[in-house]
Amino acid sequence: MSGWTKAVLLVAGMTLAACSNNDGLFGNDSASGAGSGAGAIEPGSVNDPTSVAYFQQNVGDRVLFLVDQSTLTEEARMTLLAQANWMLENTDYVAVIQGHADEQGTREYNLALGARRASAVKEFLVSRGIASNRLNTVSYGKERPLEICSAESCYAQNRRAVTVLTAGLGS
Repeated sequence: MSGWTKAVLLVAGMTLAACSNNDGLFGNDSASGAGSGAGAIEPGSVNDPTSVAYFQQNVGDRVLFLVDQSTLTEEARMTLLAQANWMLENTDYVAVIQGHADEQGTREYNLALGARRASAVKEFLVSRGIASNRLNTVSYGKERPLEICSAESCYAQNRRAVTVLTAGLGS
């Protein structure tokens, strides 16, 4: 088989593959994200606005802090406002807010700093209407780093508070 014939067959195959999705021709709106089926979103998927996966990916489950700080930045406040709005809509979830620190400093100092960071997040969420009995805090200090290196880029990712959701509270 010549190179010219192979190229023609390849182009023809690619053309047929591109045209094989006929949903648009028959009235099914594949652009709506409905997928196959009767327009239902797969429960628990990133596309399900009531799922933990959606919360993590689209709302944001973590906020970052400056060095030796537990004060919320403006960016953190925006993320937490989105978290609060999501939790107000999805009342079947409770959260554990994990406070973390970078590797600098003593274990005791970083546990206390992580606790202050987790408390700052909890206080913000409560101030936005989330019932305090839906929120618990825990500090891991420097014990659970996301990044391990002695550079500011790593330290910055480890100075965080993470909101971890679980189902557990009926509305």
